[in-house]
Amino acid sequence: MLENPRSPRVRAVAKLTKRSARTETGLFLLEGPQAVREALTYRPEAIVELFATPTGWERHPDIRAQAADAGIDVEHVTEYVLNAMADTVTPQGLVAVVRQTPTSVRDVFAASPRLVAICQEVRDPGNLGTIIRAADAAGADAVVLTGRTVDPYNPKVVRATTGSLFHLPVSVGGELEDVITRAHEAGLRILAADVKGDDLLSARAEGVLAEPTGWLFGNEARGLEDDALALADRVLRLPIFGKAESLNLATAASVCLYESAFAQRAATVG
Repeated sequence: MLENPRSPRVRAVAKLTKRSARTETGLFLLEGPQAVREALTYRPEAIVELFATPTGWERHPDIRAQAADAGIDVEHVTEYVLNAMADTVTPQGLVAVVRQTPTSVRDVFAASPRLVAICQEVRDPGNLGTIIRAADAAGADAVVLTGRTVDPYNPKVVRATTGSLFHLPVSVGGELEDVITRAHEAGLRILAADVKGDDLLSARAEGVLAEPTGWLFGNEARGLEDDALALADRVLRLPIFGKAESLNLATAASVCLYESAFAQRAATVG
């Protein structure tokens, strides 16, 4: 059992809360039973190390069975060691070190996607994690991150995805113009979500949302710059029926993705 929270091994795991360490190693930190369970279910080959307190390990027999089936050994640690490794105050008895598995932009669009979320300069970890989760829930084929969008392997992003990071391809580090070009070549229409756009309801009435679509979402504070908007086929805004000044980025993205999901499925059934 690992007992020293200041040991080099523990410190190496704890460093993964920093982007520089994640970039250098290609690894990231996973905390809590739900996240570990999703990784074991969908990406067991990406798990490099698995740590658990004896109590945390006993509490989750399904995770013990999954780890055994995947041939992954657990390293038992004390509560002090687990707390030293984790980014959260209460890691709930389980922490894993996982290999980053981003998908290339080329591979995303070579798969003939019908619905993709493109995030340009999204900086808030909670927003990005929620967008990834919403894209997964809406049945999107991928999430593509461009510009200076926050690292998807940031612990706060990982937690906000609640496991969706392991469910669909996520592409990192693309240039927006190249991403849009590849999306067009793959037959996708690019719809930019921005307050300066046309009412989304008009696009719904025209049947635009049923087409293969790449939704483009911008920075929380500034939205999308004019040069980014110019790359889109159409700019749309969500109508505000009440007195709210605006919608949170992740909330707006969730609505847009679901509007496309509803329209695409209705068209398929019809």
